[in-house]
Parts: sequence; C-alpha cells; structure tokens
Amino acid sequence: MKHIKYNIKHKKQIVKFMALILLLAVSVPLMTGCGGSKNGSGEKVVLNVYNWGDYIDETVNDLFEEKYGIKVNYETFATNEDMYTKIKSGAGKYDIAIPSDYMIKRMIDENLLNKINLDNIPNYKYIEDRFKNLAYDPNNEYSVPYMWGTVGILYNKTMVNEPVDSWKILWDEKYAKQILMLDSQRESIGVALQMLGYSMNSDNPEELEAAQNALIEQKHLVLAYVGDEIKDKMIGEEAALAVVWSGDAIYCKRENPNLDYAIPKEGSNLWFDAIVIPKTAEHQAEAEKYIDFLCDPEIAFKNADYIGYSSPNSGAKEMLDPSLLSDKTAYPDDEDIKNCEIFQYNEKLIKIYDEIWTRITAE
Repeated sequence: MKHIKYNIKHKKQIVKFMALILLLAVSVPLMTGCGGSKNGSGEKVVLNVYNWGDYIDETVNDLFEEKYGIKVNYETFATNEDMYTKIKSGAGKYDIAIPSDYMIKRMIDENLLNKINLDNIPNYKYIEDRFKNLAYDPNNEYSVPYMWGTVGILYNKTMVNEPVDSWKILWDEKYAKQILMLDSQRESIGVALQMLGYSMNSDNPEELEAAQNALIEQKHLVLAYVGDEIKDKMIGEEAALAVVWSGDAIYCKRENPNLDYAIPKEGSNLWFDAIVIPKTAEHQAEAEKYIDFLCDPEIAFKNADYIGYSSPNSGAKEMLDPSLLSDKTAYPDDEDIKNCEIFQYNEKLIKIYDEIWTRITAE
C-alpha cells in the first residue's frame, strides 16, 4: 500500500508540476504584451499624443494599447497656433503631435522637433511618393504624412441656387448671416487674399491690408467664426455657406445629402498634416512605434474611413469604398487643384497676421 500511495502522490506532483509549466508557457507571452514598455522607475510608459479634435478613429488608441501595452494619454487642439504655443512653452510634454505643413516648417526652424528614425517605421513604405520630400520637410527627417486635403466652400443646395465656384460668394449680401467662416487666422486671411486674386502666401503690405479690409467688410454677413462645430451647424442647416476643410465636407455630405463642396476657381489651400515628435518627447522609441502603427494600412484605413479625410497611404486606399475614391471632394483631380497653394512658413508674417486677426475680431 505504501508503494501505491507513493505512486499516486508522485503522479499528483508530476501533474501539478506539468500544469505549472503549462501555465507559465501560456502566461509569459501574455505578460509580455500586457506589461508593455516601462520607464526607468519600472512604471508603464504613458505616451502623450496631441492631435486635432475628432481626427482619429475612436478605437485606434485602444488597439495600440492592446498591442504594445503602452498607455495613450490623448489630448486635442483646435488650431495649429494653439498647438504651437503649448509645445513652445513646454506646458505639455508631448511625445506625438500632428501639425500642418507650414507649422511643421516653423517648428523645424525653431528646433522644436526631434528627427524620426525611419528604420523604425517599416510601414512608411505605404506612404505614396508624391507625399514625400515636400517643401516643409524636404528630406523626410521630421515628419510622416497623416492626412491631406483642400479648403473650400461647403454649401446647402436647397439654400444656394447659383453656381458655387468663387470665394466672392462669401461676400454676397443675399447670404447675410448665412455664412460660416473658420476661426483660424491663416485660413480666413488666405481666403480673402485669394478672393482678391493674390497669393495666400503674400507678404505684400498692401495686399495684406486689402485682405484685412475685405474681412472687416464681410463681417456683418458672417453668422459666426467657428471650429469643429461647423460640421454640426451645416448638417443642421443653420447656414447656407461655410469655409471648411475637405474632410469635414465629406463627413457633412454623408450626414446631409443637401450639402455639396466646391474648390473655388481662384485657388485654395492644398494642405498636409503630418505626425511629428516634439522635443518635449520623453518616449522616442514608443513614439516611433505609434507612428508605425498609424501607418499600418488597416489602421490608416480605419482613420481615413472614420474621419473622411484623404489618406496618403497606398495600402489604406485599396480598402476604401470606391465611391469615396471617386469623390472629388476627397480625391480631387489635378485640374481641380491646379490653382491651389501650400501654406509656407514666413516668420515675418506671424506678428502681422496676429495684428490683422486682432483688428478683424475686434471690429
């Protein structure tokens, strides 16, 4: 009996030992994924991301956290200037930000950005060549393209019966208090410059004064200067005309079929938003993981499909609904954008723009 009891006990010990080994084998990979990156104190890394409002699929950050075990602290800004001021002042220790082209150039010039090691961004191969080596980052050292598009006029076809093909319609008295302008000095001053036949990058004092006066003259026609809320207002048919970014126009058109979008014949802003790593970053390696994640075709597709903006990612475009790819609001032809300009950073214009915008908003 002793021998039998010994065997039974021994077998139980073997079973327990094998179960423990099996548990450890299963747990190790899970622990690796869940543990994620740790900082010098052994705490889980928190990646601080600063992006435009409503500019990412709501599930993407959760998916990143699940994949890498890195917590994402996500904050939003309303304008490039707001983002710049906060990063410049050091008020936020951001690892990731997503500014626009001219602001990226400014931040590079002021040494506010870290270089990105593209060897750590294998999904960069999906970024189309035409979105690389652009003037704001000619050597692709500081930024990775995120979205692109135009600025134009979103209008309600039941409230506007004439062709919408010129910025001048925004100065038409018949649409008094039915016009929404962007609460963004660069975009709104750019609209006025192009309406007058000037370059949106003009630094000519007389042309800038003319744009200022035009916006002051227009002000009594404007219902409001707005930001993200412009979408709800146009969908709710609170206004007939609005200056919008093309991605917002796509979203609004989905929600209200009475709406359509036009790129004015005088030209418009052809813009690019890109992912950067500010000097404030405390987690460069994790930030590069995040950039690579956003460049994964499936994630890039989720973002483009959710936001409605145009993707520079070839893999994502293959997954998009063909009706979106054929929509010129999202993917305009070369002819549609032949008069469009990319905003350029001009240091001497910063104070001038601030002064112009102060005069406009104070009137």
